[in-house]
Amino acid sequence: MMEKPNDFVPAPASPAATGAAGPSANSPHLSEKSMPPPYSGHDKEEAGSIDMAGGAGQDGHLQRNLKERHMTMIAIGGTIGTGLFLGAGGALANAGPAGCLVSYIMVGIMVFFVMSSLGELATYIPVAGSFNTYGGRFIDPAFGFALGWNYWFSWTTTVASELVATGIIIQFWLPNVTGVIWSAIAMALMFALNAFSVKGYGESEYWFSLIKVIAVIIFIIVGIFTAAGVIGDHKYGFENWTLEGGPFHDHIVGIVKSFLVAGFSFQGTELVGVAAGESENPRRDVPRAIKQVFWRILIFYILATFVMGLIIPYDDPLLVAGEGAKDVGISPFTLVFEKSGMKAAAHVMNAVILITVLSAGNSGLYCCARTLWTLAIEGKAPRFLRKVSKNGIPVNALLVTTALSTVLFCLSMIPDAPVYDWLLTVSGITGFMAWLGIALSHWRFRRAYIAQGYDVGALPYRALLFPFGPLIAVVVTTFVIIGQGYSSFTPEFSAENFVTSYIGIPIFIACFFIYRTVRKTSIIPLVDVDVISDTRQFDEPPPMADVAHTA
Repeated sequence: MMEKPNDFVPAPASPAATGAAGPSANSPHLSEKSMPPPYSGHDKEEAGSIDMAGGAGQDGHLQRNLKERHMTMIAIGGTIGTGLFLGAGGALANAGPAGCLVSYIMVGIMVFFVMSSLGELATYIPVAGSFNTYGGRFIDPAFGFALGWNYWFSWTTTVASELVATGIIIQFWLPNVTGVIWSAIAMALMFALNAFSVKGYGESEYWFSLIKVIAVIIFIIVGIFTAAGVIGDHKYGFENWTLEGGPFHDHIVGIVKSFLVAGFSFQGTELVGVAAGESENPRRDVPRAIKQVFWRILIFYILATFVMGLIIPYDDPLLVAGEGAKDVGISPFTLVFEKSGMKAAAHVMNAVILITVLSAGNSGLYCCARTLWTLAIEGKAPRFLRKVSKNGIPVNALLVTTALSTVLFCLSMIPDAPVYDWLLTVSGITGFMAWLGIALSHWRFRRAYIAQGYDVGALPYRALLFPFGPLIAVVVTTFVIIGQGYSSFTPEFSAENFVTSYIGIPIFIACFFIYRTVRKTSIIPLVDVDVISDTRQFDEPPPMADVAHTA
């Protein structure tokens, strides 16, 4: 049952709570008269706030119908993707078993801090725009504009690439049927799951994610037994860690290569922040989902990469050392199952990867529709995209996304056309930009929250190790963004590779400055940052702190 809402407004903190010297009697942020009223959600649309409305049956608004189990599995589904099932093989070939493990641990730590920051923001201000809205509200509206449009285009391109992958995967079983037919069926299925109710997306993603979780758990168990010689015809132990050149193949260069592959593998984890806007109880559900990130990373990535490093030598010819998650050979999961004696390994993993691809496309459509709708609500996209159906679906935003994804899919069918590959490369950097935006937005939010005299202890969820967590995320994410084009410098400089690797950065910067110039925006002073609008009404408000003011 949905909890009965009460008004919740952050509590102004005492000087002791904030560490400040204490506000003056004339402080415009702490006087009772100027204290903002609880956000009603009905007078903010033109100003750019996101009215999420309530439960089912309310026309014209998104609906809070995602339950805790949906939120948990959406978070898990964002963690487990083709980056793990396919990309981990490239990471192993690049860096060896230990180097691969180190890379995934380092990126996993960074992702955990990013998700912790997102958890604080999404629990306190759960809106469908998520980090795009946060960037515009806490940093600069131009930053939110650039982040939102680039993120939307990135996922739109991803949906198209998943359509391509669907056709290729099904042709493994039915080679005489053109893959375009299966791609069209997949597009229709993903659209249907997103077109009628948010529950359609939530339920489908729940079952997709459950299958992926089961596959990874079975893989880990089978892998451990295979490495120990319990099953299969060979006891591997740590023999692959003692190969010449291992366990750190290619030393620091190999780790850097593997690091970039690991970074791409984790993209999509942030989707739980978008879904928070339609959660029945984000104060309860989002923190629980975020707190499980550590264990998901530990089990699904760290343990899985450790197991495959025990069984598969880094120089296995079936693994292709590549520069990105797509540059791999046979799935390392398939290789492990085959070495365990599982005859149907290829068929099983092909089915799991098909489900993973459908899950990614399904999530991409959901994310794109909410992102585009939010941009329209904030005045950063055409007004017709604001339309929401009676079932709470941003229908026009969904239709536009579906149409563009279909066009991009058709573009990919043109033989020897480099345009689609360029689009994929350009959009690939946006996932890292989103992580960077989350960390920077959280940093600015917390500073503004304290600067305006509010009590940090009143937040429904607090990110761990602030301010070090977001700082670590900023540094590591920046390293990944800068390092993704290292291959353009080795063995000799390639101008074409350099441009395709980094062109996403100037496009983002151009969007930022064009919007800033046209709308005449600037970085928002901390005392003017809006930390009130769109705060969800909670059943039990956090304890109120003492207010330091003069009557």
